[in-house]
Amino acid sequence: MPEGSPDRRGRAEFPWWLVAALVLAAAAAVAIFTSDLYSQVFATVAKGIGITIAVTLVSFAAASAIGLGIALMALSGSSVLRQTARFYVEIIRGIPILVLLFWIAFAGVPAFVAGWNFVTAPLQQAGIAGELQVRDVPLLWRAVLALMIGYSPFIAEVFRAGIQSVGAGQIEAAKALGLSRYRRFRHIVMPQAIRTILPPLGNDFIALVKDSSLVSVLGVADITQMGKIYAAGSFRFFETYSIVAYIYLILTVGLSIALRALERRMRQRGGGSG
Repeated sequence: MPEGSPDRRGRAEFPWWLVAALVLAAAAAVAIFTSDLYSQVFATVAKGIGITIAVTLVSFAAASAIGLGIALMALSGSSVLRQTARFYVEIIRGIPILVLLFWIAFAGVPAFVAGWNFVTAPLQQAGIAGELQVRDVPLLWRAVLALMIGYSPFIAEVFRAGIQSVGAGQIEAAKALGLSRYRRFRHIVMPQAIRTILPPLGNDFIALVKDSSLVSVLGVADITQMGKIYAAGSFRFFETYSIVAYIYLILTVGLSIALRALERRMRQRGGGSG
């Protein structure tokens, strides 16, 4: 059989890494559920899975909405909008997520509360509105706000590159047909751009799942925070953080496989339509 034959290449491309990962995951699962200690650690840490997923989904959805808006500003015909979008992207991208998290939680939110109380002072004196306190803004929502702002410029660049990948000739043809700007974007640009956008957007989503662990520094009860609490009380650091890493790997590897399958389906549909 020739060295470069399709059969040989097919066997070489078989996802042996996935087989190895599944075997290790199964072995770890057996160890967890047959050990009282590991079962107890897993039950405690798993309480934070819901918070981790909620923080990730809300932050990513909001960051995507903001990112799309920033990308459209960057591609607009207005120089002011383009410069504003570039300013936002470059400034926010230059701040580490952890620093942004602390700034939003302990500087940005208090500054907003002070400004809000100043603006609404007449309403407060009239008894129409109450005074807003910093403690009224939960740390969970401060964390979500920080992740949303921190990821939005990266997602904006993904959208911008995807939109620019669509041929100008197709857009001109849509204009010649009398399609409005919204219809051009919805029916011509976005369906083609999504094939370029999806892989890096999926990577950002997986990265956000991992970076959501940073909210634990604010005491938000996610997976990492539950692990920290258990380890601090039991001094079982090896067992606890092994379980924490295991849960994150299950989430991220599972998402990676799902996104690859979605990309293949989109490529097949795109090839078939062509």
